[in-house]
Amino acid sequence: MSVSVQIPYALRSECGGKSEVEVSAGSVRQALTALKDEQPKLYRNVCDETGAVRKHINLFVNESLIHRNDGLETKLGPGDLLFIMTAVSGG
Repeated sequence: MSVSVQIPYALRSECGGKSEVEVSAGSVRQALTALKDEQPKLYRNVCDETGAVRKHINLFVNESLIHRNDGLETKLGPGDLLFIMTAVSGG
């Protein structure tokens, strides 16, 4: 099934300027695997070499942070949106 992955402005240069990409996936982990194959530069900014989500990245399915659900095993359904959010810091 196809789900939309929303790309934050800071990472759009890693996927040809796109604000959204479509992937076929039934879970967040599968969506990330699809990104690894289809958008490898974007994937390297979201996940480290072990496949773990980088510390400064948060992933949301619709409006829910995946860590509050089943983490990378969070299920995705038709029409779901996977949001990639970069952390904001400052001083």
